[in-house]
Amino acid sequence: MSLAIFDLDNTLLGIDSDHAWGEFLLEQGAVDPVSYREANERFMRDYDAGTLDIHAFLEVALKPLSDNTPEQLAAWHQQFMASKIEPNILAKGEELLARHRSRGDTLLIITATNRFITGPIAERLGVDHLIAVEPEIVDGRYTGRVSGTPSYREGKVERLEAWLADKDLTLDDAWFYSDSHNDLSLLEQVDHPVAVDPDDTLRQVAESRNWRIMSLR
Repeated sequence: MSLAIFDLDNTLLGIDSDHAWGEFLLEQGAVDPVSYREANERFMRDYDAGTLDIHAFLEVALKPLSDNTPEQLAAWHQQFMASKIEPNILAKGEELLARHRSRGDTLLIITATNRFITGPIAERLGVDHLIAVEPEIVDGRYTGRVSGTPSYREGKVERLEAWLADKDLTLDDAWFYSDSHNDLSLLEQVDHPVAVDPDDTLRQVAESRNWRIMSLR
């Protein structure tokens, strides 16, 4: 039995769920249509370039969680799952999860997108273990702040190491599937790094290191 780790956005999903959530909020009229759209697009470009300031991003991304009631957020998320996520769950991604599940592997999704967005997605995919950005909750409401280390770039490695220690697991014979060069630091930690529909930078690294390259599209 091995640990099979999966990035979520543009790996198991055909979209970036964080960016899609921003688009969904714009469609609901829940955020400023000019400034929020500009920020959503700018942060997506920065992520793709590997220059994202994760804390500046989270200051914007988590604010709608603190601005709205848990009931409103839950209703929106249900609509979001139906309209944005379900049509973009990759069938080959579900098949890959099923193959690892049938081997008895432990499945883990690790993502830089926050748990409010990704928790129900991981549940829908049948993956019990999730490492995500943790939005702070006080007295049952989101505060708009992040709790602990964001699971982004080297932060994914830090969060994974803490998770492994807590579960008394190791990375022996572990797999990690990702599309993004932002995950290079974690891909380098596992015995089986796999570039999934990789961006240009990750593709170049994967080819130079003879890592497996695959498509789930």
